[in-house]
Amino acid sequence: MGIPIVSKGSELHRTLRFLWQSLIAWAVIALLTYFGFDLQVNLATISSLYLLVVVATASFCGFWQASLASLVAVACLDFFFLPPFFRFNVTDPQDWVALGTFEATALAIGRLSAKELRSARDAAFHRLGMERLYELSRCSLLMDPHQPPGPQLVVLIHRIFGARAVALFDKNLGRQDRMGDWGANEQDLAQECCLHGDGQDHRETETSERVLQSASGLIGALVVRGKLSPLVVDALASLAVIAIERHQSFEKEEKADEARRGEQLRVTVMDALGHELKTPLTTVQTASSGLLELGGLTESQRDLAQLIDDETIRLSELCTRLLLTAKLETGQVGLQIDEVTLQELVSEILSSRLATEVRGRIEVAVDNPALIVWVDRELVAMILTQYIDNARKYSAPDTPIELAVQVSQEELIISVHNFGSTIRNEDKERIFDRFYRAHGFKKSVPGTGIGLSVAKKAAEAHHGHVWVISDVKEETTFYLSLPIDSRRKH
Repeated sequence: MGIPIVSKGSELHRTLRFLWQSLIAWAVIALLTYFGFDLQVNLATISSLYLLVVVATASFCGFWQASLASLVAVACLDFFFLPPFFRFNVTDPQDWVALGTFEATALAIGRLSAKELRSARDAAFHRLGMERLYELSRCSLLMDPHQPPGPQLVVLIHRIFGARAVALFDKNLGRQDRMGDWGANEQDLAQECCLHGDGQDHRETETSERVLQSASGLIGALVVRGKLSPLVVDALASLAVIAIERHQSFEKEEKADEARRGEQLRVTVMDALGHELKTPLTTVQTASSGLLELGGLTESQRDLAQLIDDETIRLSELCTRLLLTAKLETGQVGLQIDEVTLQELVSEILSSRLATEVRGRIEVAVDNPALIVWVDRELVAMILTQYIDNARKYSAPDTPIELAVQVSQEELIISVHNFGSTIRNEDKERIFDRFYRAHGFKKSVPGTGIGLSVAKKAAEAHHGHVWVISDVKEETTFYLSLPIDSRRKH
């Protein structure tokens, strides 16, 4: 923390003002003494005039100036108006009582007047502070939310409150803004205050330090140098917190809007790309299938035609996922709820949607083969196909892939279990995010990172959910939970 520098100029100014005010009071008492003695004014009259000077001095200058004036007045009374004259010698006890009464009365009245003066000044000072706080709060609402709040706040505080120096440190932005006269060793005073977490007031330098705290924790510090009451500085700190939090909230809203606009653009591009690719892919697939059916090809030609046909089907399925993802993101997919028998749906997937080498590895266990559910047949088939394809790619060769269907109360739970590589805990949280690929498999296993995200969106469209459990002991299992009768949810 920077060491406060005592303002010698300010201290000298206060001393000179004290002496000047005292000299004025003494001069007035001297004039009253001269004319009172010359006009032979009696003791009671001159005492009242002296008392009036003491009260006026206390009201306009202060208690200590009035106290000095009262002592000078007592000395003049004794020297000029009480016998023996021109000597500081009081022989009559009544004179002692009179002088004592005068001094006590002067000090009491002076103290009350000075107290009232201070109260009036404090009230005016606080009223002015409240007026300035109102102006600052009004101006802070007009600040540019696109710009950092620090530079704008220090300018407003410096201008509205007439502070000699203002510094504000914004921890979130990592910047410190200053304005006014700061010493060479005070350039980072606000930042140091934030780091130490200690706000205090230095009366000798009229410097106030405040730590800025919000509900989320420490967000910065404010340092103000000038004639401001601690209550006003506390209010300034509160306004600074509000301004900083408002800027942070605006930044979050802007980022959310940008992300939303980017997401809308991405969905539009995916939708357009999927539609544009569908037609040429269909043409290529028709041509390759036709070549295979016509025959007359050599073995090498047939292998090439079969490769074109297989890859075209894969590309067509990818385009279908792109289109489905775009529709699921925008909520444009209307579920085609049908009565589906789980055993038939599983058999359909195994017979028509999977390669021959994969079918032989799958082991199916259905609790109730005759169980009927109300779901979108195509979407559920797509989820299970994705789960099985995912298990094929990441499992050890020739190991079984277990597909199990269980009923739990009003939910249908389908799981696909495979043996082989496991998923790290940090990847489990994001594996259903779009375009996310698990660490370590981006290059070794082909994929786009779209399939599981589409499965998640399809499950959510049914008001279901998906999750994965993976460890060395249990291997890897992907789960799908769906309501048995999705019609109740729509």
